[in-house]
Amino acid sequence: MDEQAIEIPCPICSVEGQLAMVTNVDEIPYFGEHTQVTVLCHACGWRQTDFIPAEGKKAGAWSLVLDDSKKLRSRVVRSSSCTVKIPELDLEVMPGTNSTGYVSNIEGVLNRFVDIINMVRRDVERDVLLDEENDDNQQNQNALATLDSLLKSIEQAGGESVFTVELLDPHGHSMIIDGDASERELTAEELEELPIGPDPAVFSPDDAQ
Repeated sequence: MDEQAIEIPCPICSVEGQLAMVTNVDEIPYFGEHTQVTVLCHACGWRQTDFIPAEGKKAGAWSLVLDDSKKLRSRVVRSSSCTVKIPELDLEVMPGTNSTGYVSNIEGVLNRFVDIINMVRRDVERDVLLDEENDDNQQNQNALATLDSLLKSIEQAGGESVFTVELLDPHGHSMIIDGDASERELTAEELEELPIGPDPAVFSPDDAQ
């Protein structure tokens, strides 16, 4: 593991001289050799992680139908440029400027959706309590019902609930490691519409060489 200073201000706290990059070359089964790159600020604690494969990758999409609870254990490599979708539930998480990569499993990916849904649910629930006599309260009640239905569907994944998890990565650094997972190229329309995550000026694969 190697750490080196980056001579630019932190993109979060703007403090100079505290930004560093840590690189670690490792082997992920079925994914191959990759470099884990973490940019971090010693002043404010901000950090950003990504995974860069040793071999060049093409933009691509991976998908896995969760029709068996065993697939919840399937490994996932998600880079900072990857959009994660569950089409049947109309859910997606797109990478932002502070997006980070991670290695997890399908269950871990679903738990991230659950965390986001619960966060939204708390906000809606608060609005329901504050606006009991407001005309918009019925809309909030309907929103709560929808959110609860999404949580139930995710909780029953691989059993009573069957849906698809998709990874769409313009940089091709993401993958679902399962024999039943499908891979395809991204369409021109998808490449045009998909966000690519953090600013490459701050976080560039070339820096990991």
